[in-house]
Order: sequence, then structure tokens, then C-alpha cells
Amino acid sequence: MRLPIWRIDAFTDRAFAGNPAAVIRLTEPLPEAAMQAIAAENNMPATAFFRAVGEGFAIRWFSPAVELPLCGHGTLAAGFVILRLLEPARERAVFSTHSGARLEVTRADDSIAMSLPAARPEPCPPPPGLAEALGAVPRDTLAANYYLAVFDDAETVAALSPDFAALRRLGRGTVVTAPGRDGIDFVSRMLVPAKGIDEDAATGSSHCLLAPFWAARLGKTKLTARQLSPRGAAMGCELAGDRVVLTGQAVLTLAGKITV
Repeated sequence: MRLPIWRIDAFTDRAFAGNPAAVIRLTEPLPEAAMQAIAAENNMPATAFFRAVGEGFAIRWFSPAVELPLCGHGTLAAGFVILRLLEPARERAVFSTHSGARLEVTRADDSIAMSLPAARPEPCPPPPGLAEALGAVPRDTLAANYYLAVFDDAETVAALSPDFAALRRLGRGTVVTAPGRDGIDFVSRMLVPAKGIDEDAATGSSHCLLAPFWAARLGKTKLTARQLSPRGAAMGCELAGDRVVLTGQAVLTLAGKITV
């Protein structure tokens, strides 16, 4: 069986930046073991599998090591494939997920807008070993689906040299963040060694908690964000009730067939 596959760099306007994802279109479900094996073979932060179901699409995401419960950049990449490459007349695509969540992507000028469920972090005691693993003591620590470590400035976040083996032992991903400057509301980095990726290049799911956190801190619902990974990434964030709308660009870098 030969399946269409695209490589998309998400949350960037140039090739070889942002976060790469493989996108594979299915006509029928594949076994989980097959999807996991394909994702391991691709060896990218995420491989998104989608197939048409009624008027919408079913979607699942896999890292090289595990299935992902939510993957923002993989969803943006799949939306780009559908709205820009396969069905350029379509204005939106609605995805149903394995967990039951409903995701929607729409055209937004030269970008793709994506609606994801918001996650509101709550203050918590720092987990043992977090500061040592990060190499710096955060001003505040919160938790939702990830730990959130807050620092005073972007320079500190950029300069962190984490101990990924120590972070892996925490069992939960860690988002580090700080206020931005020069028109950028906040910056972040996403550290997820327990999911098989030491540092993610551009992460939609982390901004599901970053947007509510910074909206409350800064007193506004529309924000501009930068992810300070080595590849770099940019996105707009809007808090809309219990949803976060992320807006970003994407670039096609490869298209072909994969034999399964």
C-alpha cells in the first residue's frame, strides 16, 4: 500500500524553521502499531494521520516513541495540507480526535488559524529536581497538562541548558516562559524528553496553557508569541472563552508516497 505523505514546517514562513511534521492521508484506519512504526521511521517530532469522515476528518498524531494526545503543530500541518494543497476552495476543516476533542482549522489570510481547548495552569509547588534540571530557579511554578516554569526575562529562557535526563524523570513535559519585548508578548521553550523529544521546536499544545496564563498577566486576549527553540517559531494567540485560537504559517518541504 502506498500512501501520500507531505513534510510540512509549521509555525514558520520559511523552510527548515518552525516544527516539522509528516502528514499522511489515509482512506481507511491503520493499526496503531503500524502508525507508530511509520512515525518512528519518519523520525520527526510528529506524524499526523488523517482520513475523511463525513464532512470532517479524523486525526491522530504519533511522535517517534508514543501516540500524542494533542499535537498543535501536527494539526496545523494537516490543515495546511487540506486547505492549501488538496482542497484550496475549502475554508475550514474540522477534526475529530481519538480522545473525543473537536479541533477546527480555518484560513486566515496567508496563515492557518486553529482552535484548541484552553488549559488553565494553577500554581503548584516546584516538583523535586525541577530547578536543578533547568539550571535556574523559576520565579513561579504552575501546572496543567505540563509544568509551567516562569522566569523574569527572555534572555534567561534562551540561555537555559537543561539536563534532559533529569527532566525525563519528572514524567511530565515542562514549558519555560518569560515576558517578551519589542512587540512580542511572551516567549517560551518546550521540554518534553519523556515523549521522545528533548526540546520541541514549535508547540501548539503548550500555548493552550501559555495563552490563558499570559492573557491574565497582561490583561489582554490577543497575544504575539515566539518559541525560542534552535529552529525558532512564531504564532499569534487569542483566548476565546474556553478555547485558544493559534494562528501560524506553514511551508511545504517535501511531497511523495510512503510504502506500507
